[in-house]
Amino acid sequence: MGKSVHTGHRSRMKEEFLARGVEGWPDHRILEFALFFAIPQGDVNDLAHALIEHFGSLAGVLDASVEELCKVKGVGSHTAIFLRMLPTVAQRYQKSRARSATIVNTQQEAKEELAPYFYGARNELVYILCLGGNNQILGVRRVAEGSIQSSEVNLRRIAEEALSLRAVKIYLAHNHVNNLAIPSREDWRATDVARAALAPLGVELVDHFVFEDGEMVSMADSEQYRYRQYTLLSRKF
Repeated sequence: MGKSVHTGHRSRMKEEFLARGVEGWPDHRILEFALFFAIPQGDVNDLAHALIEHFGSLAGVLDASVEELCKVKGVGSHTAIFLRMLPTVAQRYQKSRARSATIVNTQQEAKEELAPYFYGARNELVYILCLGGNNQILGVRRVAEGSIQSSEVNLRRIAEEALSLRAVKIYLAHNHVNNLAIPSREDWRATDVARAALAPLGVELVDHFVFEDGEMVSMADSEQYRYRQYTLLSRKF
């Protein structure tokens, strides 16, 4: 017998979710995806449609009581409790983010957030600090780890992490091991390339920090200094 049209359907939906989230998905598809985790096997597409039809919308399904949900054929107590749990977890998540939201308006504040990630590091590490539109911290993500000599900045990883958090601004930071916190030629190149790659995505690279043994150099400040020196030299000639 040939394979069912549903063979691999769950895997495909999970891959699609990881790649693009649920943007553009209709209510029944989002609900079907959620049901995967309450009902480990079988086709739950028909059940998702039945729930949406019964309660009118995804919000209607998630707002329904356990007793009401169990009246729909195919929904047991385990599934009903799982669906009822989703909005309460989402509410707690939003409250938690609102309570813990930290605003970063200055280089010093960004430094204080990033510095602990480099304490005692023996290898070169690369992190990004992601900010929202109001400069609130959305998250800090490690995007690369290299040898003591070098650490390649992975632009695709930076972009993926920034976009996954819906960041509009980022601080890029890496450390030098057993060296001075002075930007190298490679650091300048990585900064320029990252800035150019992120701009079309709507993400601003605010600054690039170089850490070494508790010291930090802002490449934005260094860039301004470098520009001033270049201007002075140009005027002499």
